[in-house]
Parts: sequence; structure tokens; C-alpha cells
Amino acid sequence: MKLGLIGAGRLGICLALLIERAGYDVLVSDIREDYVSNLNKKRINTNEPGVGWYLKQTERFEATTDNQRVINECDIIICLVATPSLDDGSYDVSSVWKVVEDFKSSSAKLSGKTFIVGCTTNPGDCEQFAEQLDSFGIDVFYNPEFIAQGSIIKDLQNADMVLLGGDGKHKGNLVNIYKKIQHGYKEPSIHFMSTKAAEITKIAVNCFLTTKISYANMIGQVLAQSNLYDEIDTVLSSIGSDSRIGQKYMNFGFGFGGPCLPRDNRAFASYAQKVGVEHN
Repeated sequence: MKLGLIGAGRLGICLALLIERAGYDVLVSDIREDYVSNLNKKRINTNEPGVGWYLKQTERFEATTDNQRVINECDIIICLVATPSLDDGSYDVSSVWKVVEDFKSSSAKLSGKTFIVGCTTNPGDCEQFAEQLDSFGIDVFYNPEFIAQGSIIKDLQNADMVLLGGDGKHKGNLVNIYKKIQHGYKEPSIHFMSTKAAEITKIAVNCFLTTKISYANMIGQVLAQSNLYDEIDTVLSSIGSDSRIGQKYMNFGFGFGGPCLPRDNRAFASYAQKVGVEHN
């Protein structure tokens, strides 16, 4: 089985290298010609831990600038292109639509192939992609990753949750891929649902994390203002020891940030408004 990945950016290259390491043939595409050339020479300029080492160890990895080649040669095609935020908080998925059009214009036999959308999309987008590709016999899944920059490979290898929206021929193969890339003997917790439910789940998870971070910081500020600054960690650790709450992200420090959490908050608010749910 050969896997393709369209969009070999910071996340895409990490996922591709781990899939190759798990024993699969991998072909990635990216629009940056110099970047692709360097990948084929096993060179990469990144501060993401482990990427350079994994790239040098590859035996079944190749890069190209041609999306059509990825679509034609691969059984499973993962899409991790950029989906920037629009003014209303929703995601611009025009780059994903371009990949859908690449499928539709392909001269290869497409029936039986699987298209996996891994970039963040708006709830309902994958249903529209599937409507366009259904007549070609292509299965569509939504499978986002939950990672942080600076620990992408580690996070992929130690996933708390694998979210798999959709159904189709390669569903079992996708499960096996995630089992193989996990570090050690940890079994990934895999959750199956519809694509739209998975799209909502992805942004809802990050909304909860921002709530938890903000709450921990509020508690820390209250303690600091109460002349109890030295006991902030003790109090937050005590709160986090309750199994209903948990220790992760229960710290006093910087507010939430990065490329995912703020955008997913805005996207969730935008979608909630569209379906008539009032929110603060």
C-alpha cells in the first residue's frame, strides 16, 4: 500500500515520516520546488525535534511538486494544506477544494481510493467534498491531528485520541497506521463518527483547552492578589488531581496562543452562530 500526502508543511512532513517509518511507501507533494528538492536529498531546515533524523533514515520516501502524481500513484491520500481564517472566524478551505478538483481532473482510476482531510475545516465541509467525489468511488474521511509545535513527532507518537470521521474501504488500514506509529506499546484511543461530528469535535476540544488555560490563570491571579503567590502551583495541582478535571494545562502562566487554539475558538463561535446557538 502506498500513501500520499498533499501539503508537506510543519505537520505534514512529520506525519509522512512517521508513516514511512511504520513501513509504508510514502509520496508527498508540496508547492515549494526548493523544499521538495531538498527533501529528496534528505535535507530539511527545521527546528522541529526529530524531523531531520527521521528524514535521513527514510528508505521509502519521495517528494514531488505534482499533486496529480500523488493522486494517481497512492491508495490513501492525506490532505494537509493551509486553511487560513476568514474575517468571520470560519476557515478558508479553498486550498482543499483545489485538491478535490485535482482528483476530478485525474486520468487515473480513482475508485477505491481514500481521501483524508487532515487540516482544520468547518463543520459540514467534508460532506461537501464527499458529495463531489462520491461518483468517482472515493471515500472521504476527516482525521485532524492534536499536536503542538515543537513536539509534533512526540505528540503523534503518543496520541491521547485519534479522531476518525467517515467510513470506507480503508478504515481498518487507517487504524493500523495509527497503531504502528504510536511510541512503545500504547494503544491509541480511536473515536469513529461522521465527518461533521468529527469537525465539531476537533474545534470543541481546543475550545475546552482554552477554557481550562484561562480558568487556571484566573485562579492563579486570585491567589496572587490574596498574597498566596507561593501556593499557586499547590492549589492548581490539587484542583487538577480531581479525575473530573485532570492535571494537563492546569498551570499558571502565559495565556493560550499559537496557530490553533485562538482560531478554533473563533471558528466554533462562528459555526455556533450559524446554527442558532447563542454564545458569549
